[in-house]
Amino acid sequence: MIGSEALPFAKTGGLADVLGALPSALGRLGWDVRVSLPRYRGVTLGERIDRFRLKLGGSVNDVELYEVPVAERVHALLVDVPELFDREFLYGDGSIDYPDNARRFAVLVRAVLDHAGRLGQGPSVVHAHDWQAGLAPVYLKTYYAAHPVLRGTPSVFTIHNLAYQGVFEPDWLPRLDLPWELLSIDSMEFWGRISLLKGGINYADVVTTVSPTYAEEIQTPEQGSGFDGILRDRSADLVGVLNGIDSALWDPACDRFVGASFSAADLSGKREAKRELLECFGLPIAAEVLERPLVGMISRMVDQKGFDLLAAAADQLATLDATFVMLGTGEPQYQDLWRRLAKSYPDRIGTHIGFDERRAHLIEAGSDMFLMPSRFEPCGLNQLYSLRYGTVPVVRAVGGLRDTIDASVGFLFYDYSTEALVETLSRALACYRQPRAWRALQRAGMKRDHSWDRSAAKYVKLYHRAMRIRKGAVAARPRPIRAREASRRTRRHDGG
Repeated sequence: MIGSEALPFAKTGGLADVLGALPSALGRLGWDVRVSLPRYRGVTLGERIDRFRLKLGGSVNDVELYEVPVAERVHALLVDVPELFDREFLYGDGSIDYPDNARRFAVLVRAVLDHAGRLGQGPSVVHAHDWQAGLAPVYLKTYYAAHPVLRGTPSVFTIHNLAYQGVFEPDWLPRLDLPWELLSIDSMEFWGRISLLKGGINYADVVTTVSPTYAEEIQTPEQGSGFDGILRDRSADLVGVLNGIDSALWDPACDRFVGASFSAADLSGKREAKRELLECFGLPIAAEVLERPLVGMISRMVDQKGFDLLAAAADQLATLDATFVMLGTGEPQYQDLWRRLAKSYPDRIGTHIGFDERRAHLIEAGSDMFLMPSRFEPCGLNQLYSLRYGTVPVVRAVGGLRDTIDASVGFLFYDYSTEALVETLSRALACYRQPRAWRALQRAGMKRDHSWDRSAAKYVKLYHRAMRIRKGAVAARPRPIRAREASRRTRRHDGG
């Protein structure tokens, strides 16, 4: 498995949660998993197991690989190249990506694959995640196509968020040891540049995304981010597998970040968790505040997550009979807005700019409801955590939110408008005043099983499917594959 972040080593979003939990579920199913990611600044764990010099496009890097046991049959493989990964941030400084990100993540992929080749026995399958690992399927069918160990290795590529596409100038191709032939419409070319995400999609044997509804949405012009034609071309190999959650880490009965504990059978501890949350955010803990519904949010502060709607509705939200807590980072305009709201309504709104694992767990445990007004949402994890903690989700019915939330466990709205947002939140607040109905929502959500085991079993089936595809392809076509021979060419105006 190759990705750019994974718990407990590095996290900026849900990808880290997935790569922190899915491998353990696969291990329980009997698979040996190596989760491969950079050894970023501050990560000191691991035993060095390999060291070699990696040549890439005329440049040379000294690579060290460190192994860390994570769970039964699961190890992390940390790629240490200090000049590339020992930096303050994972992907860039603020909203500016590092200009050498193409090289950084190409080195990650090549280092992992070279290490596998040096072991003398290749992996059964390579599972690459998002654009940062998009070159893994590409290299397997080009650079390693004739490799004595890695040739014929199947690959699965998972899209966690189609909006991030890894687009670079075409002169990166030779610098990444890739032929110019890949600058073609059926390969990696995207509006005159190259996309590492497109490479992953076109060269993987199986393509997945993180919910069934999102798999449908991204094949439409409205939600396809310019890739809808590419994905329709691969529709026979595109599967939506719903993300799960780490039900041991996120458990209200024994959450190490929360002083109180509770369960579906006994929700009394949730009130104490609410008190702890209010105190953490510096909000008053008077009896009337504890009785008032508390709305939690944990999010990147960007338009995708509905923050333009929240900004437009800010004055209306502040007049509702509710308390709000916000945790996240993002665009400066939204960070400043929520700081101002907290200053203007110090007894109603608490804001923490940044990410804090304890605060995240406290919000899930102590909030009465969780708000996710997303413009689009590939899967979403926080609504699943909320269900587990009896925190009723209020969400827009898109992507994975539509797949996981219905009227028996939460509140949904469809129109992307401030009116729909405020009306739905108001309905939820009114329901909160009906204790019997509210408890029914909480308990119904807490009884749902969103652990990784079911989804991991689906991935195992897809791994076997990819292995069958590669076995047939290698038997039929022993020559190296330079570009996927699509059955239908994709026009530029139809997704690249």
